[in-house]
Amino acid sequence: MPEASSSSAMAEAPLCDEPDFNTFENKSGLAEDMKFLASMPELCDVTFLVGDTREPVCAVKAVLAARSRVFHKMLYQTPSPQRKKEAPPKENKLRLFLKRSSEPLLNLQNAAQQRGFSQQLAPIQEPQSNQHHTLIIEEFEPDVFRQLIEYIHTGCVTLQPRTLLGVMNAADYYGLDELRRACAGFVQCCINVDTVCALLASAERYIQYKCTKSLVQKVLEFVDEHGNEVLNLGSFTLLPQHVVRLILARDELRADEFTKFQAALMWGKKYCDNNPNTPLKDVIGNFLEYIQFHKIPANVLMREVHPLGLVPYSIIMNALAYQVMQSIPFISSWRDHIPWLISTSS
Repeated sequence: MPEASSSSAMAEAPLCDEPDFNTFENKSGLAEDMKFLASMPELCDVTFLVGDTREPVCAVKAVLAARSRVFHKMLYQTPSPQRKKEAPPKENKLRLFLKRSSEPLLNLQNAAQQRGFSQQLAPIQEPQSNQHHTLIIEEFEPDVFRQLIEYIHTGCVTLQPRTLLGVMNAADYYGLDELRRACAGFVQCCINVDTVCALLASAERYIQYKCTKSLVQKVLEFVDEHGNEVLNLGSFTLLPQHVVRLILARDELRADEFTKFQAALMWGKKYCDNNPNTPLKDVIGNFLEYIQFHKIPANVLMREVHPLGLVPYSIIMNALAYQVMQSIPFISSWRDHIPWLISTSS
């Protein structure tokens, strides 16, 4: 009977299929700790002096090397100079004989010294890889490089239009393909009227990198579609002169000619504020060839453009003459009907 009761108790016990392990993850806490680590210079072993201002950015070499092969090569694979092997100097027979004769005596002396000083151990020197490194980074701006280091340590970063192009090129340069693809995807979302000038301005510094060309082309296509809006932006004055000329010269730009003139005038005034010794007329002269003045209405030319004295008189007259010539066929056709009108009235 006791055996039966024990067997029934075993039958009633539920079978447990649950695994005997559990995985716990706290990635957010790890990211915050790694961000704190990179922000404490005393916990880091490499300092980058970034940009023209040599702004310090600290990091941990082991983390950089693990995440980027470029950083691994930079920090741990110091190239050794290749030198040609020099032939050992030839010794004459007398010196070689004396050297061989003195070897037994020298060996005895060395053995005695080792017995007397066996307890004196030389301190172990740390390898150079454990020393604090200081490196100069001139290719990227401090804000850009700081975002790159933050991403390497934490796996996350906040992308912004102002530094987007720099971060994308830095990610490509240091072999961080996932970050580069994230930046390329964000480009499609952040190109708008408010950010387009900031993106073009940042392209000036990174024009030599391959990622810049594709982004600039997308930005310029947006500018073509929203020409009048972009040219009226106050941030348009922040663009370099050659970028302004590039925009005004584009055949695809959907903007009227008077708006193009006003944009050039606004940019020129801003430039002269920063360079008081440069005449405004000389600055505006750099953009006149990209403005088709004959497409600006005559009354606007005479009321808004000519009184400024910035556009040569010959350009104004040629524009007016062109407009008159365009109206000549209509005048001629009207004059052709004058004899008929006179004959019928008489």
